[in-house]
Amino acid sequence: MSFCSFLGGEVFKDHFQPGIYVCAKCGHELFSSRAKYEHMSPWPAFTETLRGDSVAKREDRPGALKVTCGKCGNGLGHEFLNDGPKRGQSRF
Repeated sequence: MSFCSFLGGEVFKDHFQPGIYVCAKCGHELFSSRAKYEHMSPWPAFTETLRGDSVAKREDRPGALKVTCGKCGNGLGHEFLNDGPKRGQSRF
C-alpha cells in the first residue's frame, strides 16, 4: 500500500485491511496496519512506525515533528506529539 498521496485526497484514510504501508516514491516500509487507527484528519493516522529507520524526523514546531521517508527523504507529513489515541502516544 503506497502511503501519502497528498494530491486529490488520501485513498488509504478509511482503508483498514492488514498490510504494510510504504513510501509512494521508493517503496520503503513505513507503517503497519496494526498501528493504524480512525482519526478525523483527512489522512491515515498511525501510532508508531514499522521500524526505527522507517522515517526521519526533525523539529518543525512545538508539538510537531516533520516526518520524511527514512530512505529517500520523501515528505510524509508530521508526527504530532501526545495526540494519539492513548495518553502519551503520538499520531503520524
